[in-house]
Amino acid sequence: MNQALAALRLGAPSPVTSGSRRAAQQSAASLSARAYATGTGDSKKAKNPYSHTLKLPQTAFPLRADAARREKQFRDRCTDTLYKWQLEHNHGPQFVLHDGPPYANGELHIGHFMNKVLKDIINRYQVMQGKRVLFIPGFDGHGLPIEQKALATLKHRDHELLDPMEIRKLARNFALKAIANQTKGFREYAVMGDWANPYLTIDPAYEASQLEVFKAMVMRGYIYRQYKPVYWSPSSRTALAEAELEYNDGHVSTSVYVKMPLTSESAAKLGAEGDVFAAIWTTTPWTLPANSAIAVHPELEYVLIRITNGGNVCADGTQLIVGKSRLETISDMLPDGVDIKIVDSFSGKELEGLTYNSTLRQKECQILLANYVTSESGTGLVHSAPGHGQEDYELGLAYGIDAYSPVDDYGRFTDDAGPGLAGKEVLGEGTSAVIEMLVSTGQLFFQQKFTHSYPYDWRTKLPIIQRATPQWFANVENLKDSACESIEDVVMMPESGRRRLRAFVSGRKEWCISRQRVWGVPIPVFYNARSGEMLLTEASIDHVIHVFRTQGGSDAWWELPVEELLPPEIRGDGETYIKGTDTMDVWFDSGTSWRFLKDKTEGGKDARADVYLEGSDQHRGWFQSSLLTSNAVRGIAPYKALVTHGFTLDEHGRKMSKSVGNTLEPGFVIHGGKDKKKNPAYGVDFLRLLVGSTDYTHDVSFGPTIFSGFSDTIRKIRGTMRFMLGNLDGFDPEMAVPYEKMQSIDRYILHELYHFKKSARAAFDGFEFFRAMQAMSNFTNTTLSAFYFDISKDRLYACSTDDLQRRSTQSALFHILINYTTTLAPVTCHLAEEVWEFFEPTRKLHGRMTSSVFQEPWDQTDKAWDNQTLAEDWMALRKIRALANKTIEAMRLEKKIGSSLEAELDIYLPLNSRLGQLLIKSEDDLRQVCVTSKVNVREVSGTSRSSEMFTEEECVQALGSEAVVRIVCRRSLLHKCPRCWNFHSTREGCLCQRCSNVTANL
Repeated sequence: MNQALAALRLGAPSPVTSGSRRAAQQSAASLSARAYATGTGDSKKAKNPYSHTLKLPQTAFPLRADAARREKQFRDRCTDTLYKWQLEHNHGPQFVLHDGPPYANGELHIGHFMNKVLKDIINRYQVMQGKRVLFIPGFDGHGLPIEQKALATLKHRDHELLDPMEIRKLARNFALKAIANQTKGFREYAVMGDWANPYLTIDPAYEASQLEVFKAMVMRGYIYRQYKPVYWSPSSRTALAEAELEYNDGHVSTSVYVKMPLTSESAAKLGAEGDVFAAIWTTTPWTLPANSAIAVHPELEYVLIRITNGGNVCADGTQLIVGKSRLETISDMLPDGVDIKIVDSFSGKELEGLTYNSTLRQKECQILLANYVTSESGTGLVHSAPGHGQEDYELGLAYGIDAYSPVDDYGRFTDDAGPGLAGKEVLGEGTSAVIEMLVSTGQLFFQQKFTHSYPYDWRTKLPIIQRATPQWFANVENLKDSACESIEDVVMMPESGRRRLRAFVSGRKEWCISRQRVWGVPIPVFYNARSGEMLLTEASIDHVIHVFRTQGGSDAWWELPVEELLPPEIRGDGETYIKGTDTMDVWFDSGTSWRFLKDKTEGGKDARADVYLEGSDQHRGWFQSSLLTSNAVRGIAPYKALVTHGFTLDEHGRKMSKSVGNTLEPGFVIHGGKDKKKNPAYGVDFLRLLVGSTDYTHDVSFGPTIFSGFSDTIRKIRGTMRFMLGNLDGFDPEMAVPYEKMQSIDRYILHELYHFKKSARAAFDGFEFFRAMQAMSNFTNTTLSAFYFDISKDRLYACSTDDLQRRSTQSALFHILINYTTTLAPVTCHLAEEVWEFFEPTRKLHGRMTSSVFQEPWDQTDKAWDNQTLAEDWMALRKIRALANKTIEAMRLEKKIGSSLEAELDIYLPLNSRLGQLLIKSEDDLRQVCVTSKVNVREVSGTSRSSEMFTEEECVQALGSEAVVRIVCRRSLLHKCPRCWNFHSTREGCLCQRCSNVTANL
């Protein structure tokens, strides 16, 4: 029978026509019969005269996908045409998967593919649940990366000489070109959606909608402007939010221990004689010119120490104030032979108000109390610069100290820092210059280099600083409790996403939403030219929104005179106003996209998307900004479910990076390289199946070795479908055998199909597509290929066309093919459509014609198929099959038989047991299950043995009890039937009774 199956590999690879099908069938029949007759396909042997009487598989469905060519034939049917069809014909509830807009600043990579395909799998599954899927692709078109890439195209031109509109025009054109290229790629990936009408954050309507959210937050008191330290990127010359940072664990900084001289009055208050210094420590020496205070902890113990025989480190008799718990650290900095003597001790609270000279700033400052000071590092006394750190800033607020920051937009010292520092970059020569000054004044006590994690600009990959500037903020402190509460009923996949998102939101007090660039949505504020007072009212914002809607969007802010941007009631008040120059953070752009969907979804202003799906980095980004803005305006989360995927890695587990040279373009995998043997064209479905089969909640690896190993998976699936299509040749659903009249084995396989579909449904419902594909693999390999297909071939090939057994098996195959295909359809959409194209009966289900598999229900199983009693019986029979296979294989190894059909089995067990009773009534089924010519079920007895017999004995647990089963295998005494190969013939070369009856009626 295995040789006969070789016929399945025959058939034309071209699309099916009536002529090509007939030619393929004739060719397959003749060639497969030759193989069937000889067992080897040896053309020198005589042709079997009965080959034309067999019903071998006939199909033109190709085993090889030829995906690069064939998939295009089904692309439109399962994307654009399908999207329109399901909106018009599905009558279930609306389902909205809201697309997080990819950044329109470059080519697509494998991470884009994974992201969009995961979304598409969800959408296609929902279409097959009868829902009306709304998927509007989005693109994020504003922001610094696009502006920088657009400016880079100018090459030698001085960017500083360009006016804002020149920059904006360049950036817009760059973004639109990137959007067009990315759209082309996404459509090739067979991502179904409204590609003709995407939402773009650079569209005037979207920008106006964004300002509606901004206005609502202003009116509710969530938006304010303040001069305070923010993350500042000198390389980008703009403020950054936390979500725009990445941390470099290999950053090297210089830490310094510095002596700050107390005033003589303060030294006297301590009862000290001579000069006294407060020993401070900092890892940012460049902030010392902005030193405004020294912070101590009120409850820590501090000591005044005297250092004698100080060698070349400190002058003999130097007196320092340090934390008592840091004495050992201070001692380790001194050379051998130096003596430290404790002169006195104080609590931190006793040091409050003492004054010292901040020599680099040339200002008298105070020692202040701060609970953030620890005894775990440094000296226990912390240099404080409110213009360069959040904790220092809050300390300054408490004590009325200004946030002083003598650093400009380029990260260079200003003239306020002094002639020795002005113009120097603070993270470079500026730091060195500060240390040299400390050396020259004798204040440097100790310095050292150290490696640590430091924030970098995620776009330029260069270090950032903290610097006080006037910025716009959203008050997260007053939002975060309600935001965290609103995600309690949100479905999270994986569940760890809830904890991660809650931690990011809870850890924030504010969100810096302003940026100092021109390519973005402006913050619509006006300043009184005389007083500097801000104008930001509901009326002023409403007028700007109206202008944006009617005069081409945010370009109007730069193109129109300020008078036309002001509301009419303000223009005549006699005051002169100037426009603000800050633009909004791109996370605010994309984070308000839920508002833009309001008019496109059902449910009104409080409608929520069914699903948001993005990478795990979006807990800091889009997931969070959307949550905060939605809560600020509506008091609810914008999503019902949040699905998070990991990052893409190469096959060695390394993060993909252009600088490393290990990035992977989906197009290269889909279309292959120049050398197709080395880099085959795998096609879109191959890559979709790989994504659908992978646990995306963790980081996912892609690479040539992985592709090569996975290629057998889709080939196995095609082979499975080909087997079913081939054996359903000529089948019409009207011929289907009713379930209650089907053979026991066929009813059992429908039970297995029902439970496979049930587990796949649970996996799809829980966004665990990889579990559905795992269930598919197990069902394919274990249940179908290794079991059901194997034992069905005899009925399918040798029985007559109208034989009940054959029709019963075909009926089961028909149900399997439909449900197998619909299960795969959301993942391998082209392959599913191809099967639907090749087998016409699938297009006539339920009394109506369908042109696409996606017009069918995803689950077409029947609850009546769930028969646990029958399943228990068949699990017992499969255990007997496993034991029988051991004896058959032993005979094969000893070359007593070739095929299992040459064997006859005697099965001995207590016949009064439940298992015994089952085997008695299942003798004929057992013959087929064990793929032997005969099975005899007998009572346990002392059996005779011979060298021609092989025996296996085992205690079998089945049907709620145990029974000792002994199987004796021997060569059949009957002859091989030349038609079906079963050893059922009484004479050599003659047909068995069944085959005689079949051929007599042909």
